Amino acid sequence: MTDARTQLIRYITSDAVFHGDFTLTSGKKATYYVDLRKVSLDHRVAPLIGQVMLDLLAQIPNVDAVGGLTMGADPIASAVLHQGAARGLSYDAFVVRKEPKDHGRGRQVEGPEVKGRRVVVLEDTSTTGGSPLAAIEALEKAGAEVVGVAVVVDRGTDAKARIEAAGYPYFSAIGLEDLGLNPQ
Repeated sequence: MTDARTQLIRYITSDAVFHGDFTLTSGKKATYYVDLRKVSLDHRVAPLIGQVMLDLLAQIPNVDAVGGLTMGADPIASAVLHQGAARGLSYDAFVVRKEPKDHGRGRQVEGPEVKGRRVVVLEDTSTTGGSPLAAIEALEKAGAEVVGVAVVVDRGTDAKARIEAAGYPYFSAIGLEDLGLNPQ
């Protein structure tokens, strides 16, 4: 386990895991909630996320750009972009809106052009796989080649199975067991 990954797990466990009664995006009930935005927007933790995700992305050849559905993926993509640049890598980042803009250029995918480029969809945590799949749909309409989905924390639900059933490789940096949690 890398030092960055160990540190990241500590920060997530101490600052982003909340216990109580929660309703997830899926509508399911849970006794804990992993709120990665508590750490992905923290100046101490964002670089660690970037480093850990870069190590994960190293498994996927020839990636040009990373990003996903706003808002969960935005800080993750930014961390990868910045930490990648620090390592001499040239990952671009993009943002996928839930809907195309109704003004300006009417774009749903913002940032450098993705047409003809190999992209990885990022997500902070994934429960149902719905957000990455929505991002994939928009990216493919924009002409991108989606070569995988990478999440920081996999909640141990059916997200991986849904994404792989749709034909996309699924990668995760941290599992619930790493955080001392059990799947629900």
